[in-house]
Amino acid sequence: MADIRRRMDGALSALKREFAGLRTGRASTALLEPLVADAYGAKMPLSQLGNIGVPEPRLLTVQVWDNANVKAVERAIRESDLGLNPQTEGTLIRVPIPDLNEERRQELVKVAGRYAEQARVAVRNVRRDGMDHLKRMEREGTISEDEHHTMSQEIQDMTDAHVKQIDEAFHEKEQEIIQV
Repeated sequence: MADIRRRMDGALSALKREFAGLRTGRASTALLEPLVADAYGAKMPLSQLGNIGVPEPRLLTVQVWDNANVKAVERAIRESDLGLNPQTEGTLIRVPIPDLNEERRQELVKVAGRYAEQARVAVRNVRRDGMDHLKRMEREGTISEDEHHTMSQEIQDMTDAHVKQIDEAFHEKEQEIIQV
């Protein structure tokens, strides 16, 4: 039970980290942290390929360490759902943050919705794993049918509580994004 709760809490904290990157008013390094680029034959987070900085309130910079990865980092930023248009100058990539018009705000709400749905799916997967484990334990005779039923209800209650927290976090983020 403790492991299931820990994994569900992990999904919720991952969602909050992703939401932190969806800034409405000013640039934040957290905006680029969830992005990954193809480098060295693997997918790597941008933070492992260069320094992400915020020199101005509406500008992010990525100082790529290896010249061979500049194109990959630029492509990762351009192809993300964030609607950013990076400009490359040698190994420095400038990422201006556009002003938020109504259309851009709606795009950010959709991105936040996708993040929330991914978190819900993660919580449901943890629930499924827990239920499978309980069935296995009952088949092996480790727990009784009554214990299985009681623990199943606990897992379901935990799942419902975490999904509710995810929905509340999404609603708060949506209000923050829409607010002018």
